[in-house]
Formats: sequence, C-alpha cells, structure tokens
Amino acid sequence: MPNSAVFVPHFHWDREWYEPFQVFRHRLVTALDTVLETAEADPDFRFTVDGQMAAVEDYLEMRPENRDRVAALVREGRLAIGPWLILLDEFLCSGETIVRNLRMGWAAAERLGGAMPVGYLPDMFGHIAQMPQILARAGIDHAALWRGVPGSVDGHAFRWRAPDGSEVRTEFLFDGYDNGLDVLLVPDRIGSALGEYDRMTAERWGGDPVLAMAGTDHNAPDPQLAAWLRRASGEERPITIATLDEYVRGHVRDEVHSVVTGELRSHVRGNILPGVLSVRLGLKQRMAVAERTVDHAERMNALWARRDDSAFLSLAWHKIIESTAHDSVVGSGTDETCDQVAARLEEAAQTARAVRDAALAEPAALVPGDGHLVANPLPWARTALVEVEVAAPAAGSALIANTADGSSHPVQLVSEAPTVLSDERLDASQLERVLRRIHRRELFGRQIDHYELTPNLLVFHLAEVPAGGPFDLMVLRGEVAAAAAAHPGRWRVRTLTEARATALVAVPVPASGLAGLRVRANHGSAAPATRSAPATATSGALSNGLVEVAVAADGTLEVTGVDGTVLTGVGRLVDGGDRGDSYNYAPPALDAPVSEPTSITADVLETGPLRSRVRVTRVYEWPAALSSDRDVRGYRTVPTPVEMLVELRAGEPFVRISTSFLNQCADHRLRFHVPLPEPVATSASAGQFAVTERGLTAEGGWGEYPLPTFPASSFVSAGPATVLLDHSTEYEVVDDGSALALTLLRAVGSISVNIHPLRDEPAASEIPAPGAQELGMRIEHRLAVVPSAAGWRGADAVALAEEFRNDVLVVRGTAPAGGRLPEDTTGVRVEGRDVQVSSIRRVGDDAHGAGTEVRLTAMSDTGSPVRVTGSFREATTVDLLGRPIAPVPVRDGLELTLAPWEIRTVVLRQPPTPPRSAPAASKKVVNLAF
Repeated sequence: MPNSAVFVPHFHWDREWYEPFQVFRHRLVTALDTVLETAEADPDFRFTVDGQMAAVEDYLEMRPENRDRVAALVREGRLAIGPWLILLDEFLCSGETIVRNLRMGWAAAERLGGAMPVGYLPDMFGHIAQMPQILARAGIDHAALWRGVPGSVDGHAFRWRAPDGSEVRTEFLFDGYDNGLDVLLVPDRIGSALGEYDRMTAERWGGDPVLAMAGTDHNAPDPQLAAWLRRASGEERPITIATLDEYVRGHVRDEVHSVVTGELRSHVRGNILPGVLSVRLGLKQRMAVAERTVDHAERMNALWARRDDSAFLSLAWHKIIESTAHDSVVGSGTDETCDQVAARLEEAAQTARAVRDAALAEPAALVPGDGHLVANPLPWARTALVEVEVAAPAAGSALIANTADGSSHPVQLVSEAPTVLSDERLDASQLERVLRRIHRRELFGRQIDHYELTPNLLVFHLAEVPAGGPFDLMVLRGEVAAAAAAHPGRWRVRTLTEARATALVAVPVPASGLAGLRVRANHGSAAPATRSAPATATSGALSNGLVEVAVAADGTLEVTGVDGTVLTGVGRLVDGGDRGDSYNYAPPALDAPVSEPTSITADVLETGPLRSRVRVTRVYEWPAALSSDRDVRGYRTVPTPVEMLVELRAGEPFVRISTSFLNQCADHRLRFHVPLPEPVATSASAGQFAVTERGLTAEGGWGEYPLPTFPASSFVSAGPATVLLDHSTEYEVVDDGSALALTLLRAVGSISVNIHPLRDEPAASEIPAPGAQELGMRIEHRLAVVPSAAGWRGADAVALAEEFRNDVLVVRGTAPAGGRLPEDTTGVRVEGRDVQVSSIRRVGDDAHGAGTEVRLTAMSDTGSPVRVTGSFREATTVDLLGRPIAPVPVRDGLELTLAPWEIRTVVLRQPPTPPRSAPAASKKVVNLAF
C-alpha cells in the first residue's frame, strides 16, 4: 500500500547573504504578504516560518498593521513560528548565545500566540553535541534537520542524544528542506510524481507518511498549492497539508531505533561547508569580543549596580544573535553584507560596554582617585596582572602596590610617558587661543593642577588627579589678559604633565569580586617579592618556574611544562595556496607550501619579574596570489614579516603567544603548527557546553570531500599539547597525527566557485568577494600553549581557558584622592573542578521577585560536585527558558551535584523583605560597601 503524504509549506529565509539584510527584507515582506493572503483565503493552508522569529519581527517592523492577522493564524495553529530568534551557525558562537537565541525566539513567539515546539535546524553547517540537551531543557522533545547526519541513519528519523544522555526525536530531512518541490513541478502530475518519489525512498519511510517539504529559499509557496494538493489527494494516497509541528507530533510513529550521540558533522548526505570556520577572521574575533563584553556587563550589572540595564543588555544580545545567522558570522556573504555584520557586532559590544562601565562606576565612586578598582568577572578568586597608569617614581626609587588589607604587592614598570606635552612660542595677542583649549579644568585629556604666569611665560602643570586647590578658569582668563597687555611680544607657553608610568601589578581579586589598589613610590623599604617564581627573559629563553621556553634557531619555540613535557617546533608557520571559496578550502594541484623564513630576529621586550616578553620576527616570501592557472601559485613573492610575541607571566602554567602580520597576499591559507612528541589518534576541543573528541578523519559520501578540519572555541587538545583560544578557530591534526595545526588566515576572493576540486556542486552563485582576501589587513591572533602529559583534563584546561579569555576589569577611582581603599568584596563564588559558568545575570519578575541567574555546566564525563556561595538564601532550579522546576535547599551556600556534561541553571534570591523596612519589592538592593 502506498504511503500517505504530508506536505509542509514553508520557506527558508536567509536574513542576509548574497544581498544585504535590507534587500532581503524587501523580498521577505512581499513573500509573507502572499502567505497571509493565501492562508486567509484557504482554510486548508498551513505555513511554517523557517523556525526563526527574526523573519516575523523583520516583517512586522514594516507591516505593523498585520500583527493581529499573524497572531490569529498562530492561535489557529495554521502558522508555525519560532522557536529560534535566528537560524544560527552553532559552532561560531558560544553555548550561552545559543540559549539566549532560543529564549528570545520563544518569548517573541509567545507574544504572538505560541512557539512551534520543534527544534527546527534546516540549513546549519553541522550541529553541536549538546543541542539535544539544550532543546530538552527547554521542554522541546522534537528536532528536524538536514546536514551532518551520519550514514548509520537509514530511516527518516533518529534519536539524537547529547553527551549527558538527553534525547530528542529528530526528523532527518535526508533530501534537504526542499524535497517536495520536485513533486510540484507539474501541478497536474503531482500524484504520479509523488508515487515515484515514494518508491525511490520507501525504505526510509517504513509505514510513516512521506514528508514533503514544500518550499525553498526566499520564496512563498504558490497560492494555488492547497488546491493542487486537494486535486491530487485520493483514497489510495491521501495528501495532507500540515505545519512541521503537526507532522512530527501527529503523523509519525513514536518508535525510532537509530540513535546518534554527539555532534553531527558527517558529509555523507549533505555538504557541511567546513571552510566557513576560517574565512573572514575578523567576524569570528568580533563575535568573541561582543559575547565576552555582554557577559561581563551582565555580571557587573547583576552584582554591583543599583540600576537595572536589562533593556540595553537585551539589545546587545539581540544584535549578537542576529549576527550568528548561518550566512552572517560565517562570512559567506558579500563584502557589504559582512561589513554590516561586523558593524552590528561592534554595536553589540559598545552597548554592553556602556552597561559594564556604568555598573563599575558605582563602586569606583568609593575608591580614591589615586587608586584603581579591579573587578573579577570569574566566580573564583584569582591573582591577575593589571596595567595601570600612575605617577612615575623619582630617580632612585621604585613603585609598590598596596591593597585594602594593607598588604604590599610587587610592581613591574613597563613604560614611562613624556612630561612635555607642548612647547609653543606665539604672540601675546594669540594667548586667548590657548585658553580656548581648556574645558573647565581639562586640558589635553588631563586636569590642570596649577599654573605659573610670569612675564612672557605661561606654564600649565597637569595631573591625572589634581593635588592643588580649586581652579577658576575665569580668574586665569583675567590674569592672562592683564599679563598680555603688560608684556606684549613673543610668549612661551609650556604644558607639562606629571611624570607618568605604566605599571604592571599582580592583584589578588575575590570570586566575582572587587578589589581596591593603589600604586605609589616606594621610599626606602624593600620591594615585595613575587609570590611565585619570577618571570624572566633573555634573547633566547623565557622562564617562570612552571614553563620554560627556548627560542630555536628557526624562530620556533621549545616549550617545557612543569611535568617535564617538551613540545618542540611550536609556532612553525606553513603557508599554502587556496583556490577555494568562502565555503570550502581547496589546495592548488601544484601547491608549494612555504614554511621556512628568510630571516629571523629575537628581541627582549620585558625581563620580569611579573611578565617577561620576547618578540620573534620571521620574514617569509609568500606568493602574491595564484597564477592565471589557479592550480599553480604565482612566481611573484612578497616579503612578509610575521611578529610572534612570546610571553610568560608569573604563576601561569602556559606560554602566551600572539602573532601579527600585514597580509599582502591573496589566495592562501596560513597555519600555526604545534608538533607533537608522538603521533595521536584523536583530538578534543571545547565548544558549546562540551568537550568533543574526534578522530583524524571525517565521514564522506555526498558531494564534498570530507576534510577533517574541525571547530574549537575555548581550547583544543591533542596528546600532551593543549592550546587555549581567544575566539572560534579551525584546527586539524596533520602529518599522520604528528602535529596540531590551527588556521590563522584563509584568504579567498569569491563567495562560491562553480568548479571546486573538493566539492561537486556550487555552494552559491559565483559572486566576487574581494574583502575575503583580507588584503591590507593586519592579521592578529592570541593563543596560549599548555604542555601537559595528562592532557586537557590533567592540565585543568577548562579553568585555564576561562582565565586566558577573561581578563579582569580595571577602572580608576573617582572619590577624593588620598582616602582609604574600601575592603574587598566577593560576589557569587562557584567551586568545582571542570565546571564552566556561562552566565551570571540579573533576572526578576512580579511573581518571583528579583534574583541572580547562574548557569553551570559540568565539562567532563565524570560530573562534578559544585558549591555556590554568595549573598542569597533561596535557590530555584529553572529550565533553559527560565521556568521554575524546583526549589533547592540552601544551607550556608548551595550544594549541587552535576551529572556528566549536565547544564544546570539556578536562580539565587534573598527572601522578601517586609514592606515597611525596604523599598518596593521590584527594586534591587545592592550593598556597595565593599
């Protein structure tokens, strides 16, 4: 008996891609106008809006008068919207961003009548391991997707299992999200075409109805679709029109035998286009900065601000999430599209920065102006290096740092600034022009401490924090006018500032806490020693007692860890040609990789004791571009100096490495190699709430060569080498398992190329994208190498990666100079090995009151006991949408046991305060007496 069929009318909407957002939105409005008109004219019609609320929001911004029409169809179950805000690239943003994407999309859909409870992921370039847990912990038990599913799945559905054991039933769109279109090509032959498709795919459906996804990119279905299907439907093969939710919940059997655990990155049934991991480096870096800035802003606003800036933080998150779209942050769009994504990410970071700075301004008002406030965004105590600008010590003296408890801390002088800011000679009649530079007391970005006025000489003395008495600009104007009249002719005007220095200080900071710091000249007493072995440097070696680094003759590094593990050749650079496009790397057939520099120099920049630095400069001759035969690199080369800054800090068990060069070459890929002492068979990388282990190969079988290049977010590990990362990065284990290679740059010139040696069909139109060549751009990377025979677990890489990526925040105090430093204050503290805290933020509603939401993940296969402490006395476990699950007992803190790879969200609260002794319940009371 032939299978029945269920047609799901839909479209897939790329918000921006080969055209920028506003151009695509113009098409979107026309398409959704058609959808609404069709649905209202034909009660059989159903439509699924691509799983993302951004399309609906973008439409209603242009058609606000249609909001009630949309809501009516949603309530009737004929228009399926949500649950996502945007269809994202899952590997190029943080796990926290994915959660916020789901929360914001779900909330937006609820305001219009309800979200589709299906994790619809139609066109992502592979899927993260923890997606089933994210969906399940939001109450979603179905998913639907296409790319990345392994060849072991032979039906149309499977159970997708996360590392923690969570599962969702997943509809496998094995023929893509447009498989119903071929059946609809000739409306009068739909029945016979459907029968042929059923026969071709019968083994996949079993007794379930055929799912025909009736839609494609950027087009509404034909208004006659329902009429065509009514005519084609019959007793032998009934045809139903449904939303995707109606199909997975009402038309299929529950029993599914295939189980797939972890990430989906197989090429066997669809291209996953892995080259997007490394193209347009700047977008990946901006995404990381924006995510980090909004995360810090949320933490500072939750813990230290009276003002609730949630509206600004929501705006920042919205802009970040918009930018995660699978054709946005990936960099596969045109240059103007990518420029707009970059600008949006900058706006997100700027919005969050304003919130962060405003939050820190409140406690900074209690710190004297000659001191600094240091804020720790991480929920555990740490000693962090901070750079502050202070008054330079007099000749023969040094600097010392003091904290609120009276303890002294060593200071490393990094640099000193010039004291003469200007020295001018001008006629007396022009003195008024000089005075116009003064704004109240500010001149050249500093404050006027005092001034000297003698015949034909005016000297301004500036300071960061004035020590002199009041300054009256009007008095100065009168005095200068009188002096100019009495002494005409040439005058000399000098602007001097106090001697300033940049000082490096090691500051102990409490968990999620604040510490005050003051740096002054040390008169007479001995400078305190570092609490750990000092960092030292010569032209050929660096050491801090935990890590030894030797600069080899070829400019690479030999790195020795505290356990004796030795990594040699670290930092070897290999540059090869790339004739591919934004979606897929492709080497020229006659590639000639360049790995040997033509010259090498090493310069000592800092010798410690807190930080030592050596700059290694290697010059390479890289081909300027491919030749006219794209399978051969051109003969003209460009000498390119690559600077590698090698840095050790006292107390850190890793070496920090920064690379920088001006890219003057096209059509190439540059990789940073970390050779391994012995070949390995696996690697592991930390990403979205998980550390994923992978082999050295990838599963192929479709139209794309399965390159084993993989994503990493916070760290990647192979054997005894763990590399801490600043942003999402592409890596591969190369040379038969003997080296870890990280991509620093992939420069190409087209969105897609029609003829690609590693891909059978174009990924898009062959549209030039010269900006993707990154020509004239300074390419900078920041990473750290941890040598440890115990691998990433033994090296405590989860915590080290957090410390590497999250610097403490430093602001100058604004209270009168000379006062006492306030006591240190601890915020939320989390204790537990391999526990990642992805969010600490202010939450609140009328029903439950204000609180602090904390999201934790056990980043290991053994789970972890966790202890959370802070100024709270109530705790509630909530799901990923923020809905309460159960109260948790609080006894001198919160004791939790996280299962392996478990994501847990808790809201911490103070109990309600009696109305007569407290502000209104909706107010948040913050104790700033730290």
